[in-house]
Amino acid sequence: MSNERIVLLVFSSVGGTLAGFSIGEGFGLIMPFALALLWGSISIPSLGFLWGLLAVLVSHRWLLDLHPLEWMGVPSALSFPITLFIWMLCGVVGGMLIGGWTFLAHKIRPIKNASFKNKIFNALILASLWGLAENLLAEWPLFWVGIGTSVLPGDRWLAGLARLIGSGGLACVQLLIGWWIWQLVITYRRKIVWKRLFCWGISLLLIAHIIGWNLLSKDMNSESISVAMWQTNIPIREKFSNKQIDRLPQSVQRALSQANELGASFLLAPEGTLTKDQELIAPAPISFLTGGFRWVKNQQRSSLLIFNKGKKKYEEAIDKYRLVPLGEWVPDFHGFSWRGLSAVGGLHSGDPSRKLIWNGPSVAAAICYEISDGRAVSKAVNAGSEWILALANLDPYPKLLQRQFLALSQLRSIENSRDLITVANTGPTSLINSSGKIQVLFPSYQEKIGLVELHLRQGKTGYMILGQFPLLVFLLIGFVGQYFPIDRK
Repeated sequence: MSNERIVLLVFSSVGGTLAGFSIGEGFGLIMPFALALLWGSISIPSLGFLWGLLAVLVSHRWLLDLHPLEWMGVPSALSFPITLFIWMLCGVVGGMLIGGWTFLAHKIRPIKNASFKNKIFNALILASLWGLAENLLAEWPLFWVGIGTSVLPGDRWLAGLARLIGSGGLACVQLLIGWWIWQLVITYRRKIVWKRLFCWGISLLLIAHIIGWNLLSKDMNSESISVAMWQTNIPIREKFSNKQIDRLPQSVQRALSQANELGASFLLAPEGTLTKDQELIAPAPISFLTGGFRWVKNQQRSSLLIFNKGKKKYEEAIDKYRLVPLGEWVPDFHGFSWRGLSAVGGLHSGDPSRKLIWNGPSVAAAICYEISDGRAVSKAVNAGSEWILALANLDPYPKLLQRQFLALSQLRSIENSRDLITVANTGPTSLINSSGKIQVLFPSYQEKIGLVELHLRQGKTGYMILGQFPLLVFLLIGFVGQYFPIDRK
C-alpha cells in the first residue's frame, strides 16, 4: 500500500470516528472537520464506505445496550450475537450509503486543472444531493440521524437556517463548510489564495449565523396553556411483570390527580404506558394523552390514546405508522411470521398522517423515532397543528440516544416554529420552545411529574412552504455552473 493510500485511510478512519462522536454528544463543531477528512479521501470511493461504517457504529453504539435479550425470550447464548448483528448491520448500511455518495463524487468530479469556481459548483452538487438523500432516508424504516442534526445543541443560530431550508439544507451547509476547511488545507502554502479563501469563508459563516438568528427571532405566539408531563421511569425489562401490571392503574390515577392539583389542562405520558385497550379505574379528572396499545381489525397497534375529561375509555387515537424493523415489525415470508424483538408481539402500522384533532389544541404527534421524519411532522403542522408532541420509550438505551432524540426534537421545533414536548419513559422528558431552546428537561431515570407552559402557535415557516425546493435550486445552480458555465467560450 502506498504512503498516499495509508494517509487517506487514516483520514477516512479519523473522520468517520469524529462524525460518530459529533452526533448527539454536543460536539457538533467537530462535524465540519470530520467532513473535511471525508472530502480529503474522496478520491478512493471505498474509503467513503469506511467513513460511513465508523460514523454509524460510533453514533449508534447505544444499540449494544439491547443485550441481554433474555427478558424477550431470546436464549442467553444468542443474545449478544443478535445484538452485535443488528449493530453491525446498521453500520454496513451506513457505509454503503456514504460509499455510494463518494463513488458518485468520483464519477462527477471536476476535470483536471478545473477552475476554482468549477470546483465550488461541483461541491454544491454533491452537498445538495447529500441533503436530498438525508430527507429521503428520514422516511425509511431505519432510524437515521443525519449530519444536519449534529449542529444541535451546540450551534442553535446556524440551526436556525432549518426554518428556511430544513434538516437536509443544514446537512448541505455542513458539507460545504467541510469542503471549505479541506480547501484551506490544500491551499495553505499559497498564502494569497489561502487568505482570500479564509476571509470569504468566515464572512459567509457569519452571514449564515446572522440569517439563522434572525429567523429564530421571529415569534408566532398566540396563547399558552399549562400542561403536565409524566416521566414514568418504568424499566422496559420490568414493564410487563405482574407486579408492574398490577401497580399501573393506581399509578395512572395518582398521576392524573397530581396533574389536576397542579392546575394542568391535560396530562402527557410516554409511549406504551398503558396495556392493550386498558381503561382507567375512575373517570379522568383532566384529559389524558398517553401512549398505549390497542386492537384495530384484529391488528395490534402502538398508539397515542386520548382519554377526555370525565371518561374512563379513550375516545380518539393516532397509531404509530413507522415501526422498528426486527423490534416491532418483521415481514412475513411465505406464511412464516415472527413477532420480532418486542415484548408485546408484532405490531401493525397506522395512517401516515401525524395530525391529531381532539377536544384540545390540534397536535402533530410523533411516536418514538417518527421524530426523525421531518417531512411528516411538517405536513401535520402545515395542516394546522399548533404544537408538536413526541412520545418515546428509549429504555434500555443509554443517555446517548436521549441526546440524539433531543437534538432531533429541537430541529423539528425550529423547522416548524412550534413548541415541542417530549415525554419518554426514562427520558428525555422536556419542553422545547419554537426556536429550539430546551426550556425544561427532567433528570433522566427518575419518575417525575411537572407543569410547563405550552405556547400554541400558528403561521407557516419557509420550510413548511418550500419543502425541498431550496435544495433542488442549489442542485440546479451547481449543475448549470459546472456544466454550462457563463464564461465558456
